[in-house]
Amino acid sequence: MKQINLNLPTLGFVVMTRALLGVGIGLLAADRMSAEQRRAVGLTLVLVGAATTIPALLAARGGIQNRKTLTA
Repeated sequence: MKQINLNLPTLGFVVMTRALLGVGIGLLAADRMSAEQRRAVGLTLVLVGAATTIPALLAARGGIQNRKTLTA
């Protein structure tokens, strides 16, 4: 079984990158702004979320540990 151990700042970073990506996608699909504003803000958030995915994955991967279970 694999177990991920992340400290609070790393967990917060991973959560925020996913949130930015989700909000960006949501803005691209929403109709509350003009199409030009929505596209600019949405693309910016998607790009920031996507760009921070690699460091988030590396941080999470560094916290993964293989854990062997004992069987009797």
